[in-house]
Amino acid sequence: MKTPKILWITLLSLCGAFPSAAQFGPRAQASLPEGSVAPETNINQNGYPRIMPDLSVVFRVNAPQAQRVQISLGKTYTLSKDENGTWTGKTDPQVPGFHYYSLVVDGVDVSDPASESFYGCSRVSSAIEIPEAGCDFYTIKDVPHGYTLSTSYYSEQTKSWRPLNIYLPPGYNTDSNKKYPVMYIHHGGGEDHRGWAEQGKTAIIMDNLIAKGEAVPMIVVMPNSNLGIGGGGYNMQGMQPYKTELTEAIIPFVEKNFRAIQDRKSRAMCGLSMGGGQAFYIGLSSTDIFADVGIFSSGLFGGIREASGFDAEREMPGLLSDSKRFNEKLDVLFISCGDDDPRIEPTKAAVEKMRAAGLEIKFASYPSDHEWQTWRKSLHDFAPLLFK
Repeated sequence: MKTPKILWITLLSLCGAFPSAAQFGPRAQASLPEGSVAPETNINQNGYPRIMPDLSVVFRVNAPQAQRVQISLGKTYTLSKDENGTWTGKTDPQVPGFHYYSLVVDGVDVSDPASESFYGCSRVSSAIEIPEAGCDFYTIKDVPHGYTLSTSYYSEQTKSWRPLNIYLPPGYNTDSNKKYPVMYIHHGGGEDHRGWAEQGKTAIIMDNLIAKGEAVPMIVVMPNSNLGIGGGGYNMQGMQPYKTELTEAIIPFVEKNFRAIQDRKSRAMCGLSMGGGQAFYIGLSSTDIFADVGIFSSGLFGGIREASGFDAEREMPGLLSDSKRFNEKLDVLFISCGDDDPRIEPTKAAVEKMRAAGLEIKFASYPSDHEWQTWRKSLHDFAPLLFK
């Protein structure tokens, strides 16, 4: 019982940390680092953490009873304690994008009460949004807005109700006769249906694309593809349980309850990392259901296949030997990866080999790693290609 009590006291000491500068008047406001801004992920927009002009981050934690306070953000930074029990420190400059992080208080990882928390990396974690200069396609603008709703469908495979997030485009509620094409977009390992809706900013990206006329209005379905049944694995057999779920449960539910166009030319499947593998195996083996496939940062091409190498023909029979058939069935085959992702060179090699066999592929890479900035940009580039 002693350890939980100590941990409880430590967490209590953090409550009220990162106070708003406005709460403490001009003196507290003046103490904010010059030139700093509060990230959009702060719960208290006037408090800490603060992003500096060089994209380093200043943290300030009120934890007088703690013996050591650290920040785990890419690497571990140890903060310094003043006479009032306030811990302060600064990180190295951060790469623009979305980053999970933790407070480490006396060796215990905890979420930061000053920042929003998100489900990712198989846990709920604090995160910080580092802005990218000149990149505003995922920023809310004064344009017509759709909305994202959370609903549930019943799964015969799991014998349970399972969640779906669904984006409905601007105008969905004003014309009850209009039907829409549908994109089925998938999260990565350690994430769920919340990933694309929250970290991925799908609704904002789609609103902005549709407002500019760059993407057609469409429904976007964000499932939880963690079924917890079957053997799993990055192969056709491992993907089979989710293929059944998607094609026999999720798509029928969407097409029964929403105004979705019900033909293959109006369905797209895409995903990031693990979801990219699902798009490869399920999307490419189901061209009678999907006419568009997007594969973002998949470990299929490198990382999980390093021992034996990626063999497109082995993984998807006919992809190389009968590429003409796939070209005729697919309107879009899109593959992307971050330039700093360890998967980038194997991905480029796989794309080159598939193109040499005649497969038509649209490829994109971005100056980022295996993280949400890459995947937001992937969605931003993939969506305008669809349903035209």
